[in-house]
Amino acid sequence: MRHILNYINGKLYQAESKETLEVMNPSNGKMYSSAPSSDHRDVESAVEAARAAFPAWSALSIDARSRYMIKIANRIEEKLDELAIAESIDNGKPVKLARMVDIPRGAANFRFFGNAITQFASESHDMGTAINYTLRQPLGVVGCISPWNLPLYLFSWKIAPALAAGNTVVAKPSEVTPMTAFLLSEICIEVGLPAGVLNIVHGLGENVGAPLCSHPKVKAISFTGSTRVGGEIAKVAAPMFKKVSLEMGGKNPNIIFADCDYEKMLNTTIRSSFANQGQICLCGSRIYVERTIYDKFKTDFVAKAKALKVGDPLLPETNTGAIVSKMHYDKVLSYIEIAKEEGGQILCGGKALHPKGLEDGLYIGPTIIEGLPNDCRTNQEEIFGPVVTIMPFDTEEEALNLANGTDYGLSATLWTNNLTRAHRFAKELDAGIVWVNTWLMRDLRTPFGGVKSSGVGREGGFNVLKFFTEQKNVCIDFG
Repeated sequence: MRHILNYINGKLYQAESKETLEVMNPSNGKMYSSAPSSDHRDVESAVEAARAAFPAWSALSIDARSRYMIKIANRIEEKLDELAIAESIDNGKPVKLARMVDIPRGAANFRFFGNAITQFASESHDMGTAINYTLRQPLGVVGCISPWNLPLYLFSWKIAPALAAGNTVVAKPSEVTPMTAFLLSEICIEVGLPAGVLNIVHGLGENVGAPLCSHPKVKAISFTGSTRVGGEIAKVAAPMFKKVSLEMGGKNPNIIFADCDYEKMLNTTIRSSFANQGQICLCGSRIYVERTIYDKFKTDFVAKAKALKVGDPLLPETNTGAIVSKMHYDKVLSYIEIAKEEGGQILCGGKALHPKGLEDGLYIGPTIIEGLPNDCRTNQEEIFGPVVTIMPFDTEEEALNLANGTDYGLSATLWTNNLTRAHRFAKELDAGIVWVNTWLMRDLRTPFGGVKSSGVGREGGFNVLKFFTEQKNVCIDFG
């Protein structure tokens, strides 16, 4: 058993409390590691280490900071297999998914922002007899809080731009999936990242996340997680005038018109529904299909979902792994029961599975439900599991109203070969991200985030580098 430790001021430590949290392997239901159960004392130590490191790190040349980022990216790539297996065991996702997506994206985040910071420019404005130029300076100590569904992928998505911009960081990974954050701390030690520049504190939200958000010396909070927790962070941060970036929940529509490329749509919709057991904030959980192809789609979609192999995440043939935790497993199953009570018909899945040899694992079959109204709980509340609903529509207006009919607005997927319709819908959809005839195609230069209850602010590209810096205008009169 490998025990996880905090990473503070360049070294690995137990929590001040000396207490630990069990870390479970969801594929077999067994404890396989432990993590520090940290509290405000560990947060204070991390913040002080970050404050002490900030002057030197922020004064370091952009090229020097960039080189550290590239070293971390290279080391992540060198440890691809080790990190992918760790992510699969920790999270329950298929190891082939971690190997193809999660770990390469973790490396890409560090490499992208390591390069982006060298191209990050400020503006100047010539007034004829005076000139204005804008400085963009790092904030100081910033807090980064990431979720359990894409542990290294989203952890590095926050840390990398914050460091690249010259800030020092106190980061809290999810207590449910802490292993790759711990392995990242070892990588930082290996590449010689200066002490205190990045600090990683493990523990529960109320014991680590809350004191981090309320700490007077932490200048900004970047958070990805539930809308409920995001709201709590906003309440704390607003009176302290902290900068906040909140990437929260989604209940994303997938709108399918009859003129789509049917086979491409069908194969992509299986992926956008059930990838990572549906535990991606961008998964399309509400599927609206033009009535003329609805019956065909239903038959083909159910057949493909039933063909997905659910089981041991470490096996290469597995398509769908385990749900991340017992608490979340129970939540997903409870929503399936709610759907039944609301009159939904379960077309496939809808129950717990117990693969041979993994009877204590947390498995739920890919679940497709029809016959529900758009305003029911199943269609309005984020389930975040391998559960989707399908519904026919007749007109464009109806489809648009159905798609926009929730409090969320993170992403939307549209399938049509009608170019005019695609542009029209992209403009009218209440979403921060719209994919047309594709899904989860990401360019790291583009803005990422949602509207309504899905978030505040944008990550990605220069948007996030602007978030992690403060503007200062300088006006020089030379007339």
